[in-house]
Amino acid sequence: INVGCADCFVCLNAQGLDNRSGCCQMSRNHCPFRTVLGILNHNGTMAEYLTLPISNLHCVPDGMSDEVAVFSEPLAAACRIVEQGLVRYEGPHPDRVAIVGDGKLGLMIAEVLGREHASRLGEGGSAANPDGKLPAPPIMFGKHEHKMDLVRESAGVDCRPVTDCKDEKAFNGVAAEYAGKFDVVVDATGSPAGLSLAAGLCRPMGTLVLKSTCAAGEQFNAAPFVIDELKVIGSRCGPIDKALELLSLDDSSIGPLKPLGVSKYITKTFPLSDAADAIKCAAERTT
Repeated sequence: INVGCADCFVCLNAQGLDNRSGCCQMSRNHCPFRTVLGILNHNGTMAEYLTLPISNLHCVPDGMSDEVAVFSEPLAAACRIVEQGLVRYEGPHPDRVAIVGDGKLGLMIAEVLGREHASRLGEGGSAANPDGKLPAPPIMFGKHEHKMDLVRESAGVDCRPVTDCKDEKAFNGVAAEYAGKFDVVVDATGSPAGLSLAAGLCRPMGTLVLKSTCAAGEQFNAAPFVIDELKVIGSRCGPIDKALELLSLDDSSIGPLKPLGVSKYITKTFPLSDAADAIKCAAERTT
């Protein structure tokens, strides 16, 4: 959804930033003169018409329905975490991962990181702990059991109520069982309060990945981030081509990755004439 100017030093990769560690695909996401489809100085799909450069277009595989293809953008945002290399799978102690938030993006992140774990460490991987046990899969903390059920089996993630990891009596608000137990914590709550919870789950010198872009602020306490020397990393738009590849998985696909079956996320469909009702439905927390 980012539309670069195609002429500045970032878009032209004049300084080779795309090839440096920590700058993966900078030219795609960070043109200083970019517009953003439907968000910043660029008409989105609610307009009468829209235009995009060819570089922003991707071929949808034959046989893939529109209902499935529309998941490519949020799924790509989830794939960005893998693209950035934020989770370490190598060595005797791979990263323990937690995902906070079971909204639409949180579920996509669970789909991606659960499959990445399976392919690298699980059924299709070979990395066992020194005690011979396979590393634990990512854990998702959410509020809605019916939403977490969508990824519990298919993505291979461990899903638990967010209340399990909270303890209002604890100094950081996190239950001792989970406090500081994760190497990488992804905040996809869409809430400013989610940042504090995620920080409490993260071990000292761990990585906190921010997927929430909520503008509403709350009183911010920087102490935990400084004291625990946390790495706070933003993560936004990702590779559409990789998302389409994952969406193409079916029962005949070879390898450890299970089909996503994203049609399970469609609560209801509407004709274009009922677009206003569709928007209202999409805004409900139950969808």
